[in-house]
Formats: sequence, C-alpha cells, structure tokens
Amino acid sequence: MGFRQFSVLLAGRLFLIMLMLMGVSYLFLLPGYHAATFLTFVILGFLVFEVYRFVQRTNAEVSRFLDAARYADFSQRFRMHDLGAGFGELGETFTDILKRFQEVRAGQEKELRHLKALVEHVPVPLMSLHADGALTIWNNAARRLFGSTPTTHLGDLAQFGAPLRDSVANIDPGERLLVSFDADGVEQKMMLVATKIIIGNKPEKLFSLQNIQSELDAMQLQAWQDLVRVLTHEIMNSITPVASLAKTAVDLVDDAAGKVTNNPEVVAELSDVKDAVNTVARRSDRLNKFVSSYRSLTRLPPPKKGLVRLQGLFSDLTALFEKEWLDAGVHLSTHIEPTELDIVADRDMLEQILINMLQNAGQALKDQKDAMVWLSARLNKRGRVTIEVADNGPGIADDIAKHIFVPFFTTKREGSGVGLALTRQVMIAHGGAVSLTTRDGGGAQFSLTF
Repeated sequence: MGFRQFSVLLAGRLFLIMLMLMGVSYLFLLPGYHAATFLTFVILGFLVFEVYRFVQRTNAEVSRFLDAARYADFSQRFRMHDLGAGFGELGETFTDILKRFQEVRAGQEKELRHLKALVEHVPVPLMSLHADGALTIWNNAARRLFGSTPTTHLGDLAQFGAPLRDSVANIDPGERLLVSFDADGVEQKMMLVATKIIIGNKPEKLFSLQNIQSELDAMQLQAWQDLVRVLTHEIMNSITPVASLAKTAVDLVDDAAGKVTNNPEVVAELSDVKDAVNTVARRSDRLNKFVSSYRSLTRLPPPKKGLVRLQGLFSDLTALFEKEWLDAGVHLSTHIEPTELDIVADRDMLEQILINMLQNAGQALKDQKDAMVWLSARLNKRGRVTIEVADNGPGIADDIAKHIFVPFFTTKREGSGVGLALTRQVMIAHGGAVSLTTRDGGGAQFSLTF
C-alpha cells in the first residue's frame, strides 16, 4: 500500500509539472503577463525540486539498505515516517528484510558453531591434504597427536616417520592403511583412512588417523595372559604330583635303607636312589616357584588411580637406592620439569615398576666406572607425562631390545622374564606405554609415557 501511495504521489507531482510547463508556455506567448509567467516558472522550479527531493530520499534509503545487506550490517533501522506518505511502510519493509537476513545468518552461524564443535571434539584426529601439499589440522585430537611440532605441509610429517608421510601422499580415497607413527621415540600403530572431497572446485583429501596401538597392546596382552594361564595350569597339574611322589619316594628309600643295614651294597644303591629322588624333588619345587611367578602376569589387579606427586615419589626412591648403591659406586641423579609435576596413577604399582627398572639399571652397571643412573620426569611435545630411567652402561643390543618386553624372555642366568613384561602390563592398564631407546652418550633409556 505504501509503494502504491508513493507511486500515486509521484505521478501527481509529475502531472502538476506537466500542467505548469503548459501554463508557462501559454503565458509566455501572451503579451503583458510577465509577472504571472515568472510566478508560474518559480512554481514549476519548486515542483521539479520537490520531485527530485522526493525521489532522492527513496534512493538514499535504498542505497543504505543495499549497503547494509552487502556488509551484513544488521544494526541499521529504517524509520522514515517523517519523510512523507509511503516512506514509513518502505522503511518498515527494509527493516523487516534485514531482520530476516539477520535471523538466517544467526541460524547459519549457530549451525556452523555446532558443526565446528562436533569436529573439534571428535576423538579421532582429522586433517586435510591440499593440492599444493599444504596440511590443515581440523580438531583437538589432531593437535594433541602432533603436539607443538609445526605441521603445515606434507613434508612436516617426515618427523613422525617416513612411512606416515609416504602413506599420506600415496593413499587412494577410500583406502585404509596401517601405518607407523613415531611419537617421541615411541612407535605407535595408526589406522589411516582417506576420503576425497571437492570444495569450490578445489579437490582435497580428508584423513582420519586412529591410534589403535592401545587395542593392539591389549589384544596381545590378553593373548599372553591366556597362554600363561593355560601353561601354568597344565604345568602345575603335572608338577604337583611329581613333587609329592618324590617326597614320598625319599621316605620309602629311608625306610628300606633302615631294613637292609647289613647289606652295604644295597644301602649304597639306595643312597644313590635317594640322591636322585631328592634332585627331582628340589627341581620340582623350583619349577613350582618358577611357574608361580608367572601367575602375576594374569592376576594383576585393576589400578587404584589417584594423584601422585612425582617429587615425593622420586624422593622415596632416592632414599631407597642411594644407600643400596653407595658401596657399589653407582650415583643416582633425579630431575623433574616442572618441579610440581604430578600424574593420575596407582602409586604402589608405579613405585614397584620403577624399583624394578632401577634395579635393572644398577645390575647393568656392575663393574662400570663412573656409573650413573638418571631418573627424570617431563612433559613431552604432546603434553603427556614421561618418566625416564637411563644409565651409562653397555646398553642393550638391537636383537635383544625387540624382545625385551616379551614374557619369559630374559638374558639373565637366573631371570624369569617377568619384570619388564609386568611393567608393560601396568602401563597398558594405565593407558600408557613403555619403550626402550639408546641414551645419548651410550647406555639404555626406558621411557614410561602416561
């Protein structure tokens, strides 16, 4: 209705201008009407100016409306009731259009924030590879995975292992690959999945990197536990009656020897039999204890996690080993960065595996000059707590290092192969990992990453 009224008023003004033009032309031809001609001409000029001002007001408001729409300035309001008939409803229409634009934009922004929040909190790392080799990290999981290391180009992935970089560069869309990921010297297995998307005629590959190392560790641990459980059960079932019969046989030999004391040859033979049976009994007892030690691999209780202040834990370990190593000439050095570092873990379990690792380090330094053991804790590039036990001993050969966490494997004459396997099991129970590397300067370095 406002626009129709505006059109009527504009047409009326133009009609008046035409009449005045006709009047000016008529009066101009009549002699003696100079004053009337001048007055009519003035009125004509006023009407032309009024039409110009009338239209200019509308153009100015339309221009302001278009600028507001172009630059998304939804704060603009169009109150034009004082500009004359028709402008009020025109202003209300402009205001309503901008309000609708604002509501649509707000809805889009809300949906975009929701989608961004979903992507940010997806537990699987997401990243994109563009045609020029640039990488885009999309969520918190990916940022935690790569840590503080700059990762903006395909070549930057080489610092996490050449297999990862090559797989990302060559994987086909829809393909799934199992790749190795080197995180602070700890090798992890990742499931790499690629998808091709096109945005604005620009193709890119979207990747997801799912860490399946914990699942692999858990499955492997479960397999070892099942194997140990079956073996110990069968061995115990066989050893127990052997040990019992051996002890009974010793008693029977003693009784028989007492009855034939008058026959030295028989007594001598029974003595040999007794020694053999005693040997069987001793070996049975030792084998029984040996098998019992492996039951700890299948009977590890769930960790009772709590806040552990590493400064206090390291102080207790220092007090324990400094006295033990004083005569052996082994020096223990501790360092925590930052000094108030703490973790959520089962303190008893953590203390026990650190004691085992420190004992192993001390044994590796036997007859070593300037023997040193380092016990340290820090935050790695991914913000995870890492505890390290290192020594300046002879180190561990590569062919041995790859088997060192396998149950039953040991290089010690009287070792059981349980200690490091149990350490690995404790770390898996805490959602962490244990790894072995060579210390800079020589020696072995074990890292516990929580």
